[in-house]
Formats: sequence, structure tokens, C-alpha cells
Amino acid sequence: MARVLVVEDEQDLQDVMAYNLREAGHEVFVSSRGGPTAEMVRNHRPDLVILDLMLPDMGGLEVCRTLKSQPTTRPVPIIMVTARGSEIDRIVGFELGADDYVVKPFSVRELLLRVQAILRRAQGAPATDAGAVVMFGDLRIDREAPRVAVAGKEVLLTALELKLLCTLYDRRNRVQSRSVLLDDVWGVSGENSTRTVDTHVKRLREKLGAAGEYIETIRGIGYRFVGAPPDPSP
Repeated sequence: MARVLVVEDEQDLQDVMAYNLREAGHEVFVSSRGGPTAEMVRNHRPDLVILDLMLPDMGGLEVCRTLKSQPTTRPVPIIMVTARGSEIDRIVGFELGADDYVVKPFSVRELLLRVQAILRRAQGAPATDAGAVVMFGDLRIDREAPRVAVAGKEVLLTALELKLLCTLYDRRNRVQSRSVLLDDVWGVSGENSTRTVDTHVKRLREKLGAAGEYIETIRGIGYRFVGAPPDPSP
């Protein structure tokens, strides 16, 4: 069971989502406005937010930006729900830190499957080789905290960016195609444009600064985390 906050102003759709989430065993909180969302996340501590983009008082993109800018609300995964399904809309949503993007109209089953995928990612799998704390060149990953630092300076990542980084690191020196990353990190197969992966890798590299060079682009295929950190400059 998870705690889910549904922010949706269409009453019928809000009722349908809340009913089916509760039937699936989740505890559900609802809101019809974007303004109170950050406070509701702090008060109710949900495991997931389902966020409509077109809200009467505050746009969903602005709500997402607010949640991802505050340390107490940043780790909470967000599924955006909207009738605007163009690629640029998706990219903007992902760049702001959304974990998934569902376009209306959608089936309840599709939404529940995406909720399950996000919750599985958020729970996280145990580290497979290097333990909870990874030291790799200038990069330090503490999976349990969770916290990432480069050259001793903390880097603020979203839950999805951390998942992407850990997936690439755990498979270092092995090329990961965009479709494989979509499946293993986003939990979807062929449902999102592979540009989603490119956008997130670009943003991750920017946040990592010098350590972003550890993630190599393999033209026409995907990405690879280097097998060993480069030698320090003399």
C-alpha cells in the first residue's frame, strides 16, 4: 500500500482515479487546486503525486517546479496527467523533474501500471556490487541517504535522476540502449519517446559537472558509464 495524492480539478476523473487507487489498496488524498499541493505533500507525506497540468489556480508545471525546488518535497515522484501530449510538453515536464507523463484520455489500467512502476522504482533495489556507498573518482553516491556529491559538493538529483545514475553506474563499461534505459529506469516499453532519455542524461550531466564526463554517448545506440575513473590531471 502506498499513499497517493491526486491533484485533479475534473471531478469525475478525480473520483475515478481515487476509487481505483483505493481499490488497488492505496491510501488516497485529493485536491482540485495546485496551490495547496506543496503543503499537502509536507503534511501527508505521500509516496506519489498524480498531478494534472491544467488546474484553475496554478499550472501543474509550476506546481512541479515548486515541489522539486524544496528539499522536503523534492524526493516525491510525480506523474503528470494532461490532455497536452506533444513531445515538447513531455520534455518540459521531464526537465522539471516529473517521473512519468500520462496523456488523456487514458485507461485506468494504464494509470495503475504506471503507478506500480513508479512505486517500484521509488522503493529501489538493493545495491548489487559496491554497497550502499559508491566512490568513483570525484563522484560519491550514497544510495541509502540518498545523496550524491561531486568533489565533496552535494548535487541535488530527483529520484528518477538518481535511478538513472545508479543504473548506468551498476552497468559501467556496458553500453545501454535508450530503449533498455526506458524499460529499466522509467518502467515503460516503447511508450515514451527516446528523447526522454536524452533529455534526462543531458540534465544529469549538467548537474554532475566534471563527473558528467563519466557518462559517454555511444552514437546511434545510447550511453555508457566509463569502466574506470580517468587519471587525475597532473
